Amino acid sequence: MKMPGLRIGEFEAKIPIVQGGMSVGISLSRLASAVANEGGIGVIGAAGIGMLEPDFSTNFKEANKRALRKEIRKAKEMTKGIIGVNIMVALSDFDELLMVAVEEGADVVFLGAGLPLKLPLDGLRKVSTKIVPIVSSARAVNIIFKYWAKNYNHVPDAVVVEGPLAGGHLGFKREQINDSNCTLEKMLPEVISVIKTFEQQFNKSIPVVVAGGIYTGADIHKFIQLGAQGVQMATRFVATYECDADIEFKDAYVKCKPEDLILIDSPVGLPGRAIRNIFLDEVSAGIKKPFKCPWKCLKTCDYRKSPYCIALALTNAKKGNLDEGFTFAGTNAYKVDKIVSVKELIETLLTEYEEATFI
Repeated sequence: MKMPGLRIGEFEAKIPIVQGGMSVGISLSRLASAVANEGGIGVIGAAGIGMLEPDFSTNFKEANKRALRKEIRKAKEMTKGIIGVNIMVALSDFDELLMVAVEEGADVVFLGAGLPLKLPLDGLRKVSTKIVPIVSSARAVNIIFKYWAKNYNHVPDAVVVEGPLAGGHLGFKREQINDSNCTLEKMLPEVISVIKTFEQQFNKSIPVVVAGGIYTGADIHKFIQLGAQGVQMATRFVATYECDADIEFKDAYVKCKPEDLILIDSPVGLPGRAIRNIFLDEVSAGIKKPFKCPWKCLKTCDYRKSPYCIALALTNAKKGNLDEGFTFAGTNAYKVDKIVSVKELIETLLTEYEEATFI
């Protein structure tokens, strides 16, 4: 039994795998296009994308827009597959980045780290780009869908439900992360139940994609059987040749052990899962990392009280300077034992999926 495809509006991916958008330069055009070429949905991470431009410290907003435009265009030149963009709602320039993604013809935008309610788009129905919120509860789905239905006479084209095993910023309080009521297995049927009402109301299919801790083809099979139409995977795609991060960043995944994966309190005000290293040990010991804030890139960040600049730390890590930064990673990152091509990774997942169908 082969993996099914994933349809979002008129776009159909051959396999139901969304490569999670990893920001501050980890998933750019090279990784996104490689995933799209294998039949999945490749995603460019938009947050902090301008940090790689020479004028980011003096012209941050323009640098972000320019860099995102550049990466979407490069990705589209390298593939005829589906290209998405991940944009954090918490970004100060969220509206501008969303407009750039739509203008450049991104097929899908994934909106996380906040509830995407008020959007800078006139006539959502007319926009060809599909808009997909990333949420961590059925309650959040209900809030977003009710707001859109009332204010736009439209609802999102799909939804990503992210559980507490994900890497990066988590949409949970610390005490919820190990709570049995907050598992992906528990949340998925609740979200499907909420979505059904809106599918009937708007006469459209709204696929549910699950994220957080999906590692093998057997995991994909399990969640498809539980009613998901697709999965989002990020951690697996870091340890690929095509991932846009430095080899030192990728090696941190290959070398890490289960005990190295820790929860941190991000300056953004959310818990996050990362790989423990010298930088995080020093921060944990109360050592402040001096920085100049060129502008307030996150609505929720109080840079005067922050022990370090998370955008700068993640940019340093992307470049391979892990003494001055750190890597976010999902709970299964310790299982990564080598770097492979995207093609080889997808082939492994397909084989594992088929094997799981016979168990």
